[in-house]
Amino acid sequence: MRRLPNILTGLRLALALFTFFGLASAALLSDRLTPDTQFGLERWAFVAFVVAALTDFFDGWLARRLDATSLWGAILDPIADKVLVCGVILGLLTLGPNAAVAIPAALILFREFAVSALREVAAGKGVSLPVTLLAKWKTTLQLIALGAELLVACWAAFSLPNDPSVQGPATMAAHALLWAATLVTLVTGAQYWRQARKALAD
Repeated sequence: MRRLPNILTGLRLALALFTFFGLASAALLSDRLTPDTQFGLERWAFVAFVVAALTDFFDGWLARRLDATSLWGAILDPIADKVLVCGVILGLLTLGPNAAVAIPAALILFREFAVSALREVAAGKGVSLPVTLLAKWKTTLQLIALGAELLVACWAAFSLPNDPSVQGPATMAAHALLWAATLVTLVTGAQYWRQARKALAD
């Protein structure tokens, strides 16, 4: 049972890769696939993403509940989070150009890679950058927003109403969530930058 949290984290990594390859295959091989196969890939990619997002909550909760926190889990968990976020963003972008998604997605990716590099530099100098409270909620907001965008992007795959009065507001809500997640992401990036600058200056 004590290995269960790390198993869930590993599962998140695998599902993140499946999400990306499912979306990429549906988009890039669309001329070779039947509509049913293409829609099936999109549906399974969405399901994989939802399950992976849920493991982000349960692996940490179980680790605390079972007193099974470990160094390996602490290393693997943020990696799995970033692979999941980056995987679904890249998968979304393969489905078609969309400035309302591409711009905030690029900002999120920039922040994630910049903070990872900042952590590496700080760690090399013996400086640790504690996770802020807002950063703990950042990933959750990102996953909710990306899930909404994925649902909108795969609208036809789920046989949802092809009605602008329904699809339009859903799309606007998904975009609003993504921009909100982007804003929080950038704010947490600025927090880490201030932490690093202060710590490295001491």
